[in-house]
Amino acid sequence: MATDRMSIDSMRRRGVALGFATLILDQVSKWWIITEVMNPPTVITVTPFFNLVLGLNTGVSFGMFGGGAEFGRWMLSALALAIATALGVWLWRVHKPWLAAALGMIIGGAIGNVIDRVRVGAVVDFLDFHVSGYHWPAFNVADMGISVGAAILIIDSLFGDNEG
Repeated sequence: MATDRMSIDSMRRRGVALGFATLILDQVSKWWIITEVMNPPTVITVTPFFNLVLGLNTGVSFGMFGGGAEFGRWMLSALALAIATALGVWLWRVHKPWLAAALGMIIGGAIGNVIDRVRVGAVVDFLDFHVSGYHWPAFNVADMGISVGAAILIIDSLFGDNEG
């Protein structure tokens, strides 16, 4: 069991610290993009397959359900906070270091995107990868934390032991 190597309190602290790190990196990178890099907004080619862009996403992942309605902005924020709260409860009960890290990254990313919705009215996306004319939807550091954390949860559920 993972608790033999690391105390539960230590796992919680690491999960919370990773959540704060994800949140801070996300918000600092978005501040830098908005105030310094994309002033005025443009497309900056970094490599043949990567650009910096300024996208404002009023929907959820990949812009789905993004009608721009004010009600949706607050509903998506409330939903994200409810999910982050439930994941926080799970974090407090977890017994595996990797799960604590995953939950922390997801919580930090979710809160980072909620801050955008409240402050800007939409989630700020700026990382744009593309190959042969196909562009992956623009994303941000919060999205990376959510995606990596979710991947860890999926891998653990498929291949980990049942003690969580």
